[in-house]
Amino acid sequence: MLPASCCSIMNATSMDLSAAHVDAEAKRVRELIEQKEFSRALTAAVALRAAAPEHRDVLYMIAVCQRFLKRVPDALATLAELEKVHPQFSRLYQERGHCYVTQRNAVEAIGAFEHAVRLNASLPGSWNALAALYRLVGRPAAAASAAAQTQRIAALPAEIIAAEGMFAEGDIAESERIVREFLRTKNPLDVDAMWLLAKIGMKLDILDDAELLLEGVLSIKPDHPIARHDFAIVLALRHKHRRAMEEIQKLLAIDPTNRAFRTTQAAILMGLGRHDEALPIYQRVLAETPSDPDLHLSIAHALKTMGKSEQAIASYRAAATLRPSYGEAYWSFANLKRHRFTDQEIGRMRAEESAPHVDLADRYHLCFALGKALEDRGEYAESFRYYARGNELKKSETRYRPASIEYNTRLLQQIFTKEFFEARRGSGSPDPSAIFIVGLPRSGSTLIEQILSSHSKVEGTMELADIPRLVQTLQGRDNYDSYKKFWDQYFEALGVRSPADLTRDGAQYLNDTLIYRPERKPFFTDKNPNNFRNVGLLQLILPNAKIIDARRGAMACCFSNFKQLFATGQEFSYSLEDVGSYYRWYVEVMHHWDRVLPGKVLRVQHEELVEDLETNVRRILDFCGLEFEPACLEFYKTERRVHTVSSEQVRRPVNRDGVDHWRHFEPWLDPLKTALGPLADSASIEAIRPTTVDSV
Repeated sequence: MLPASCCSIMNATSMDLSAAHVDAEAKRVRELIEQKEFSRALTAAVALRAAAPEHRDVLYMIAVCQRFLKRVPDALATLAELEKVHPQFSRLYQERGHCYVTQRNAVEAIGAFEHAVRLNASLPGSWNALAALYRLVGRPAAAASAAAQTQRIAALPAEIIAAEGMFAEGDIAESERIVREFLRTKNPLDVDAMWLLAKIGMKLDILDDAELLLEGVLSIKPDHPIARHDFAIVLALRHKHRRAMEEIQKLLAIDPTNRAFRTTQAAILMGLGRHDEALPIYQRVLAETPSDPDLHLSIAHALKTMGKSEQAIASYRAAATLRPSYGEAYWSFANLKRHRFTDQEIGRMRAEESAPHVDLADRYHLCFALGKALEDRGEYAESFRYYARGNELKKSETRYRPASIEYNTRLLQQIFTKEFFEARRGSGSPDPSAIFIVGLPRSGSTLIEQILSSHSKVEGTMELADIPRLVQTLQGRDNYDSYKKFWDQYFEALGVRSPADLTRDGAQYLNDTLIYRPERKPFFTDKNPNNFRNVGLLQLILPNAKIIDARRGAMACCFSNFKQLFATGQEFSYSLEDVGSYYRWYVEVMHHWDRVLPGKVLRVQHEELVEDLETNVRRILDFCGLEFEPACLEFYKTERRVHTVSSEQVRRPVNRDGVDHWRHFEPWLDPLKTALGPLADSASIEAIRPTTVDSV
């Protein structure tokens, strides 16, 4: 006979249990497990699952019981269900590792335990298991490192153990509060506390702070492999790929078979544009862990960039099959812009998007994917509903402040005058090799880049982060509570920069970008659209560089941004009002450059380029000082890596398909028209009057 606690659980399955009641019953199941009453615990947990089918701890305890009862295939199946609803729960991967150990599958066990400690570095059970498994497979250095992690955890202060657990379970704010208080009152140079605060910075995308903290950790403890791995990841995220590669190579020299190190190496190679080197690394790691959806996604991204669309589609599908709620896989699939989803696929996406367990990122990725799928079917009202929902969800996690951008626009016009540039004439590096393509995303900039990259003397790179990083260095740490101070500091720093400083800045940019130019052609493109704000800086440090403004009609450009989910940045694009205002400020800024730097920027109107390709191609080449080459008209035949969302479009001849496509959604775009004002009816720069700068 079952104890009363289990009977009460079974009797409750037909009613809607409160969260407190479920937690109380789960606690009783946990006590049975601690007493090693696995059969009774399993019966009780299964009964409780009927009332709380997606409860994390209930599913986890079912799997634990199944393993101890030697029902390992059942345990693995339960863990697969748990992963669908709680993919960031570190202990599920630890339990999976224990299951594979029971099956004597060392390779899969290592992969599972490594996944567990990546999510939660304070799991002594996983580190102990890894130490034994590494020794078993002949990896003594890795075994020693894992054993050291076990010792580290044993020596951790209670506050840091608590903070690490909270961080792993998603309570970021409380974790940060505890660790900051510990550093302030107990030990400001505690390596583990600094490391955890760096991981919190990585989670919150405060990467400059994370980089500094990790540098501090490694200066105190250079033999800290996980901190060095995090350091390599942060450097890559900050587009410091050369240094990132140096750090990951240090780790691979010690532990060349480590899967986490190898996948990070592949990701860095992707950032360097060396996809043909990254792909085989991903594929070898996938052969060891074929059920990893993240690896399938990374492989798909590489294949897409290399122009292997059909293979990319297969890999995106594999990722979504392995994790049905994997929103990024569906969105990436949709973003190929050459596949129409089936009824079954759309039904699956709808079901996953509406499921209560799906996390925020998966949900908004699914919304954007559904928006695209329904748009392709001509179901524009329902498509817009999903686009609007996806944008609302995405905007909820951004820090975008229109007031900061408006202040920058006003201050920029006040500081960068003709007199300002005249006083600094002759500064900067005279090198003419850089061709900057600026504007807004989704404005046709990738097409211009592809045209130029088809020329024998021009090397196409990607959206380089070097100029924005220089801006960040000059302005200091981003402080969203004081954006005026933030921008004031940038312009003040730029104003006192000496001619020698500006020349050095230009030379540093050219040197740092060499790593993205393996062919070393005479000219290269830097297609970072956000540099439209930095034209003044470019004039100061690279006065002979060419700058092309890729311009697209306001309504088409803005709505195209609104329905695009960007991997990073472009936070202005997640509401119709914000994207409309941003477009107006962009036009103001470009008008200002025309006034104070006449002839510096070539404007290329996308609609005109589409209508008369040859005339505009000749105009672009002439501006860049390049002779006409027919290959530039057949840009779609040029084989190169294309890193943007337009990668598929520029592999086809030019067409007018997207010029007026926004009109299908016009009934819902009144907020955009209002935000754009006169620009809603015209792409002409004259449609907006120059703004005075007296209000700064």
